[in-house]
Amino acid sequence: MLAGEGGLTVSAVLRLRLGPGTSWSRARELCARGKVALDGEPALDPAARVRAGQRLLVDPRSRAPLPPAAARIVYEDAHVVVIDKPSGVSSVPFEEGETGTAMDSVRDAWRHEGRRSPARGLFVVHRIDKETSGLLAFAKTRRAERALKALFKAHDVERTYLCVAHGRMDARRIESMLAADRGDGLRGSARASGGKRAVTHVRVLEELPLATLCEARLETGRTHQIRIHLSEAGHPIVGERVYVRGFEQKGLKLHNSPRLLLHAATLGFVHPVTGASVRLSSPLPADFTAALARLRISDEAARAPREDAATDAGLSRTRRKRRAPLGPAAEAG
Repeated sequence: MLAGEGGLTVSAVLRLRLGPGTSWSRARELCARGKVALDGEPALDPAARVRAGQRLLVDPRSRAPLPPAAARIVYEDAHVVVIDKPSGVSSVPFEEGETGTAMDSVRDAWRHEGRRSPARGLFVVHRIDKETSGLLAFAKTRRAERALKALFKAHDVERTYLCVAHGRMDARRIESMLAADRGDGLRGSARASGGKRAVTHVRVLEELPLATLCEARLETGRTHQIRIHLSEAGHPIVGERVYVRGFEQKGLKLHNSPRLLLHAATLGFVHPVTGASVRLSSPLPADFTAALARLRISDEAARAPREDAATDAGLSRTRRKRRAPLGPAAEAG
């Protein structure tokens, strides 16, 4: 830090360092692109004040860090890209001009690596809900798009989700005909003719005090399928905002959660061009595991009377035994 620079903004210091020909907009651009570091950390805010003794450096080779909410690329080749999407990010734009989608995240990641987007852009082959986190695939070529769409249409893609359901859920196979309007304006199982066949396989992973951690495997892939099937079974997913109509009137206490506890954990498919088997998995994100930890130590469960300590100990052992490994893994072969 040169004498007299303490107390100035980052952009003002840059103009002093780079000469009078450096405009304010140029200084802001250097910060936004990650070219400026303050004490070794990216100085992304050009209006931040520089303290005496701090080191400010400009490096044209540096890149701006990806935003914390950006999707992470977990698999990519010339034909396919698979990302790990955060909750709260739309798979694709639903309204004209919508930005910050999963597709935008892929392009941001490419720009961050100094790569250009393919001339034809990305092709959508499936979607996951905005509130759902996890694995999402896009095609990069028309050939891959056609082949992947055919795989999804034929239900030849392995897709499993992790979710937390209200109450005590049990293992089951759920089949119904899902319609865009079940009669009350919401998607749901059609009582009369109509709708599309939907099948979900549910497996219990861990019994929580007032909820159940489950694995849901899709045999079909309809819009909101898991959310609807579990809700209609009487066990809506924790964090659900849509398919919970009437539950509180029936006496079900809905747990608070900042997000929908539904995560696309595995994605497996035959590569549309090479024919190789690709199987990817995604660990639970931090916001999911934090909510899960709170449910494991429910206040209501802590206040419940303990009538039989031996029974409690046996249940505890059962719960530990039924926990499934949820660590990261990714493989392609």
